[in-house]
Amino acid sequence: MAVMDAQPGTTGPAGLIARLRAKLTGGSSEASLTRRLAGTIFVIRVISAGLAYVSQVLLARWMGTSDYGVYVYVWTWVLLLGSMMDFGISASAQKIIPEYRTSGEQALLRGFLSGSRWLTFAVSTLVSLALAGIVKLLSPWIDPAEELPLYIGCMTLPAFVVANTQDGIARSHDWMQLGLMPQFIIRQALIIGLTAAAFLLGYHLGAVAAMVASAGAVWIAMTGQMLVLNRKLADHIGPGPKAYDIRGWLAISLPILLVESFYMLLSYTDVLVLQQFRPSDEVGVYFAVVKTLALVSFIHYAMSATTAHRFAEYNALGDKARLSAYVAHAINWTFWPSLAATIVLLAL
Repeated sequence: MAVMDAQPGTTGPAGLIARLRAKLTGGSSEASLTRRLAGTIFVIRVISAGLAYVSQVLLARWMGTSDYGVYVYVWTWVLLLGSMMDFGISASAQKIIPEYRTSGEQALLRGFLSGSRWLTFAVSTLVSLALAGIVKLLSPWIDPAEELPLYIGCMTLPAFVVANTQDGIARSHDWMQLGLMPQFIIRQALIIGLTAAAFLLGYHLGAVAAMVASAGAVWIAMTGQMLVLNRKLADHIGPGPKAYDIRGWLAISLPILLVESFYMLLSYTDVLVLQQFRPSDEVGVYFAVVKTLALVSFIHYAMSATTAHRFAEYNALGDKARLSAYVAHAINWTFWPSLAATIVLLAL
């Protein structure tokens, strides 16, 4: 170490910056790759949060707080149900795909890459039709201002669910931008663009118009993501027979769904319950403010999205030492940045 410290170019500010850059982004090691991918995810989520704040401010001003509260209420239902209606396959993809790759089961891999999306689309479509029927049955007890936006929300769910599934597939191949940008950047930008166009053209921008714009944004972003993902998969995996182990997929996915469902309930129940007790305008204000705390959770999201499929891969290989070291690395790069972000938020 003494010899290395004495080498030219490693002392002074320039050397410190070089070492810091090498630690954070340099090299080709798995740890460096993980940090780069996690950094990419974090940047995407921060940009998404910025777009979400902009859209909340603009929609609240263009729509009025009451209509905005109705929109937030319906959109929260879409987020909650859409995140659960894929049976946990978007998360289990990060276990299933690496295991199929490691074991060389190409037929099952090809089957999962296409069959998982068809499965989630078919089931989410049926569930959406059933939910629309429930809205119809409960219409005498539902606020008339909420009824049509709820129907539009039901139409949004299949595309939302397929986009989640494609996100899991893309992240399992380290295609983080393809997995996250359609949902967190493109979709948000489309919602802002479509609602702004309606507002500038003089249309009444109520909860119905905002939900139509949101549904269109979800379907457009999902379709574009599907086209790019299919092209990349075709370049990455050769054509051949497909095998479908739906029972095996669900055996892995449903326990994950159970855990994630409780997490989703914790994330969204506050808005859904608040709507039953407070006016819609207060719900809109609450929703806009409370999401500030989500900034810290982006760090955990970035690391988990980057590392989950590698945990599965190392476990499948039986490389316990490598797995243990990688887990320790993931913990360190989750805890310390989260602590720093929390301190910054408290200071602000």
